[in-house]
Amino acid sequence: MRLSPLDTIRALLALARLGVTTRLRFGGRYWIWRRETAFGKHENAIPLKARLHALLEFGAWVWRMRRMM
Repeated sequence: MRLSPLDTIRALLALARLGVTTRLRFGGRYWIWRRETAFGKHENAIPLKARLHALLEFGAWVWRMRRMM
């Protein structure tokens, strides 16, 4: 799925909010769990571009879910 520029900005804002909520502890339990759930234990086997795109799609999904609340 291709994200529009507005969706990309919203995704980045949602990811920033998640980062602040988790106190920027990207090595913490939530982020380790999130990475393993999304990419498996061998995340480096997936190309960086694909991982970044998946991360932005996740951010866009988070934005949409928060709007629904």
